[in-house]
Amino acid sequence: MIMDIPITDATPADAPLPVPSRPRVSVVVLTQCTRPAELDRALASVRAQVGVDYRLVLVVNGAEPPVPDPSDQLIVLPENVGIPAGRNIGAAACDAEIVLFLDDDAELQGSDHLATIAARFDADPRVGAMAVRIVDHEGQTQRRHVPRVGGGSAERAGDVTHFIGACCAVRSEAFTDVQGFDPRFFYAMEESDLAWRLMDRGWSIWYSADLTAYHPRTAPTRHADCVRLQARNRFWMAWRSLPTPLLAGYLLTWTLVPAARQEPVREVIAGYREASADRPERRPLHWRTIARMTRLGRPPVV
Repeated sequence: MIMDIPITDATPADAPLPVPSRPRVSVVVLTQCTRPAELDRALASVRAQVGVDYRLVLVVNGAEPPVPDPSDQLIVLPENVGIPAGRNIGAAACDAEIVLFLDDDAELQGSDHLATIAARFDADPRVGAMAVRIVDHEGQTQRRHVPRVGGGSAERAGDVTHFIGACCAVRSEAFTDVQGFDPRFFYAMEESDLAWRLMDRGWSIWYSADLTAYHPRTAPTRHADCVRLQARNRFWMAWRSLPTPLLAGYLLTWTLVPAARQEPVREVIAGYREASADRPERRPLHWRTIARMTRLGRPPVV
């Protein structure tokens, strides 16, 4: 269900209806309304943006919507369709050049962030997606939130090979070009999968380290099925996108890494088994894409 907030100002009956202008940026916030205080702060950080036309789209994923509705556009889904499908639905409702996805417990840390992001997309038409630096309450960036191998380059901007979904922007043209997130993923790895497909279509991904978004320090294992879902989705991503010589290496790496983290390897194997039973069509990355990813420091085996 899609509902626009009604215009309450009186309008003469014979006056022409206003033609809504196309916003430069649409901000999609996906929520299950389980964190009302955090959601309020997330939406307030969007409302504080200046210097750019934007529209706020709130997608309620299988829950009761907040009252009063704090968005420009409200989409209420009758059941939880997962993060990638929910974001796809939000993006499909947008009519903007750029779509920014913001977690419902994340906050933009500057009132000029949307305007700056729009200007940077304008400056380089090759940029298909943009990441910002994710920081916690101490202003630190978790290692897993740095879009490079290792955790020592959180403050260095530049081209990268993937991005974090807590706060990220995509060019609408690029998002449509690769048909958005894969809805089957439900949770985990959907951003990495999208990044690989964007790069293979010739788009680049820019990390704006000087722009920050707050997100609480969390561990992926707070979700009960995290290890299994990550493994399942990694298998799907690798099966679809990696040439045969790299496929086994990638899966071996991401069997050993969870073991080193003392995560249950049986859950990894269960995820691989589930994915293997329903494998997507193979569309391997071009070797030029793999070479480009390698030059950027992250070949698709890590």
